[in-house]
Amino acid sequence: MISVEGLRITAGASVLVNDLSFAVRAGRVLALVGESGSGKTSTALALLGEARAGTSVSGAVAVDGSVGYVPQHPGAVLHPVRRVGSVLREIARHHGRPRAAVHEALRRAQVADPDELLGRHRHQLSGGQQQRVVLAQALLGGAQVIVADEPTTGQDTPTRRRVAEELAAVVADGVTLVLCSHDLALVRALADDVVVLRDGVAVEQGPAAEVLGAPRHAYTRALVGADGTSGVSGGPRCAPSVSGGPRLTPEAPLLAATDVTADHRARGRSRRALHGVSLELGPGARVALVGRSGSGKTTLARVLAGLHAPSSGRVELRGEPLAPRLTRRRREQVAAVQYVFQDARASFDEHRPVLAQVARTALLLRGHDDAEARARAMLARVGLDEAVVTRPPRSLSGGELARAALARALLAEPDVLVCDEVTAGLDTLTRAGILDLLDGIGAALLVVTHDPAVVTRLADEVVVLDDGRVVERGPAAQVLADPREDLTRALLGSPVPTPTR
Repeated sequence: MISVEGLRITAGASVLVNDLSFAVRAGRVLALVGESGSGKTSTALALLGEARAGTSVSGAVAVDGSVGYVPQHPGAVLHPVRRVGSVLREIARHHGRPRAAVHEALRRAQVADPDELLGRHRHQLSGGQQQRVVLAQALLGGAQVIVADEPTTGQDTPTRRRVAEELAAVVADGVTLVLCSHDLALVRALADDVVVLRDGVAVEQGPAAEVLGAPRHAYTRALVGADGTSGVSGGPRCAPSVSGGPRLTPEAPLLAATDVTADHRARGRSRRALHGVSLELGPGARVALVGRSGSGKTTLARVLAGLHAPSSGRVELRGEPLAPRLTRRRREQVAAVQYVFQDARASFDEHRPVLAQVARTALLLRGHDDAEARARAMLARVGLDEAVVTRPPRSLSGGELARAALARALLAEPDVLVCDEVTAGLDTLTRAGILDLLDGIGAALLVVTHDPAVVTRLADEVVVLDDGRVVERGPAAQVLADPREDLTRALLGSPVPTPTR
């Protein structure tokens, strides 16, 4: 179904993919794994006959059939103005399919309430919802080959299971799947064969059971070894058991949200996303905010950062009310509460070098004359060298941009850092490094996450949201060891089902 021979992709003097060859038979699953910037997405685009701006492609790529693409950053391919339903119905008409096919595609993509979602715009969807809409687009187009680039990025554990099951069902129907993923649990569940990429070179390839079960190359062993602890280096942050009440920060709150309600509007109607939610972070607090995709986690995080105005309630920093909108907050208040977006690519200007954009934070928010030098040093701390950061964002991988976004926020020297799925889509080795970095900062930390390993490593307290309401909160060790709610057990349980293929 797919044949790749001697694929080479370059960007100026840089070689992104070098002499890559592989073949995939119909109804099989090939997984491309490797750290951010290893060439996975560049290879995936080549299967579509596409290439990033400024790159050159040579070699032979042949695909027998139509191809559907599920990108790592789904928001980039969703229309910024039109509603979801309008776009999906147009796709159905283009392929000669009835309107009912739209609901069927959304159902197969695990969308719980298609009618409600059809009326929304891109910005009114959570990251997980955007992923499922794009998957529905691919299914609606009748693709014989699906290239899925990090399809479980930013999704909660139950949804990751459903996506794995849906992709397995699609493959069982004869669709060929190329899976680019850092999620080795998903790779184990789905893949027949694996190609391990490092710096654009295939260092190991073969049957998935052999490559992941008994890796021969040292780099593969490092990837698998880091995944053995879910990307967590060192011991867990929380002790095996904690007694006492749910509040872990007896100091006066540094940042407090009180009785916050928030709405999303679509088609002139309002949908409540948060129902009277309260949250406090003391100095140095570590709070994990977990919940299903669409539960209100990102909305709450954006309210704290001034990116979404609440309908009622208040947000205070050291007891002082914060303006509901970022543009009305003072410069020192903007610097004090920094937000790292889940979709890092959308937070960068595509036309300016990454280094310049990161340095701008240190200059504008902290007034440092040596902003560029500080930016270089911080970018190096997150593993990005000079050759990478002097390029525009379109030349960087999703994982590289995620690290640049974190560096940019840290340059503001925040008192509170709000991270929305900051480790989503990162390879196991990079994720471990980012967790080490976050664990060492002095700022209070609110982490929106679907990853139990992130909760274990970073959090002192866990807050669980469902349908815009807090359904459970408490010390992280207590919630992880003995959750009260079935939802919490599902969210913090095993990521994907046992392999069945």
